[in-house]
Amino acid sequence: MLLNACAVPIEEIKPPTEIPEQFSQTGLIPMQEQWWLVLNDPQLNQLIDSALNNNFSLLAAFNRLQQAQTLADKTSADLIPSISAVFNGDQTYRNTVDNSHFSLGLGASYEVDLWGRIRAQTNAAELDVQAAAENLNTAAISVSTEVAITWYRLVEQRSQLQLLQQQIKTNQDNVQLLISRFAGAQATAADLLQQQQILEATIGNQSDVLANTQVLKHQLAILTGTTPSMLHIPEQNQLPDLPAQPQSGLSSELLQRRPDLRTAYYRVQAADQRIASAIADRYPKLSLSASIDTTAPNLQSLFNNWIGTLAGNIIMPIVDGGRRAAEVDRTRAVAAEALNNYATAIQQAIKEVEDALIQEQQQQKLIVSLDKQYQYSQQATLQIRTRYMYGAIDFLRVLSTQISQQALERRRILAKRLLIEYRIQLYRALAGSWPLPDAINTEAPQSKDNQHG
Repeated sequence: MLLNACAVPIEEIKPPTEIPEQFSQTGLIPMQEQWWLVLNDPQLNQLIDSALNNNFSLLAAFNRLQQAQTLADKTSADLIPSISAVFNGDQTYRNTVDNSHFSLGLGASYEVDLWGRIRAQTNAAELDVQAAAENLNTAAISVSTEVAITWYRLVEQRSQLQLLQQQIKTNQDNVQLLISRFAGAQATAADLLQQQQILEATIGNQSDVLANTQVLKHQLAILTGTTPSMLHIPEQNQLPDLPAQPQSGLSSELLQRRPDLRTAYYRVQAADQRIASAIADRYPKLSLSASIDTTAPNLQSLFNNWIGTLAGNIIMPIVDGGRRAAEVDRTRAVAAEALNNYATAIQQAIKEVEDALIQEQQQQKLIVSLDKQYQYSQQATLQIRTRYMYGAIDFLRVLSTQISQQALERRRILAKRLLIEYRIQLYRALAGSWPLPDAINTEAPQSKDNQHG
């Protein structure tokens, strides 16, 4: 009966906040674990694979998992008896007389876990391992989405650079046209100067884009665990079209799917176990010890005579100045904090999904509007330029239309990149864990005694 001790079951934790039945929108295709594969971008696949193998922040998260596991192993060692052996021997000669003495002893000690204190500590440590494993999965999701967002920002900048080069060529042609018209007294000096100013502004925008491109390359290098000089990226400059939106599923499914929510859940369970351990620490402790010893004047007779002892020791806390009671109060406060953190994490997760859904929905509408604006701008530019060539309007109208159209062209590229970014944020909000590369083994050992009856 003593050896079985008291059971410390791990309680199921109900969500501490209300959860809506479903999200405001849902897609058509099931959510894929390795979400980036649906984008059908081989270069992105390669970058994420490199990041999952080499990102130092991810490797540090794995090291934290290793620390949690070794601490759990250390804590669980208190559940079994400790055994030690001692051997002493000395031999002296005096006046040809051999004065020798040898002794051998074996000792064992064991604390009977009467109230489940040690078991609760072990459960808490094992739950910490599970939380650390889910933290690693959360880090993997964060790294993969950061790589994707950074990559498509780079692709957007390349696309912007290609567009700016075309706009610079157009503006240079316009400058040459105005020089000819100015020479023929068909344009004013102000017209020419304004067009030259537009040309220089476009060249200045190109410098900004070139700088942004290099900064994004540097960021990709960090994310993939390498240096900028070692990172080689093909010159992709076209943003992909998005696949169908994934199914958002039920809100309650997020609790099982998202690793950050599972981390918060395990933290609550671990805190609950530490309350049980603190309460049990206020009760008596029973320790058992046993030993066998033998002594002899020589090694040959060392094993002939044995003396064995068996002892029990009960320690009862009487006066401790309120230390143990204060520890119980502290662990309860920690558990309350963990529960509130869990509630916050749930609310934040639901918010992230809803935010991504509404942002993508409205961005789609914006892109449709920008496409229509661009069509109208093209038609207006053609008509205004024709009227200017016939002298029906002044150059200011041409200049205004040109500035508007070129800005609209750049904005359309930005809008498409933002649409992709909002989709990536949706993938991130819905993502669960997936098997990571061999370099980062996420298999946290399962608790041997997660439930005790």
